[in-house]
Amino acid sequence: MPEEQEPKQTEEELAFYAPSYVCMTVLAVILFPPLGLPAIFFSYKTTQANKNSEWEEAYVNSGRTGWLDVFAILIGLGIIYYYALMV
Repeated sequence: MPEEQEPKQTEEELAFYAPSYVCMTVLAVILFPPLGLPAIFFSYKTTQANKNSEWEEAYVNSGRTGWLDVFAILIGLGIIYYYALMV
């Protein structure tokens, strides 16, 4: 049974990779999971779209990931700041 090989991508295609924001997504999950968990999903979808050379879908999902990450981090830091002032 032959193994299915992943399609080889050219250097030009690799240059189009949309960012998946993995490190920022991990931080978002730690600080505010209600928005961090959907960010994991969109980060995964970005990675899959990049591998399949579906650039438009990759960039849409990358944008969603980035916004969810930023909002999750800001809300999480805001909650920490609020509780730090209350103590």
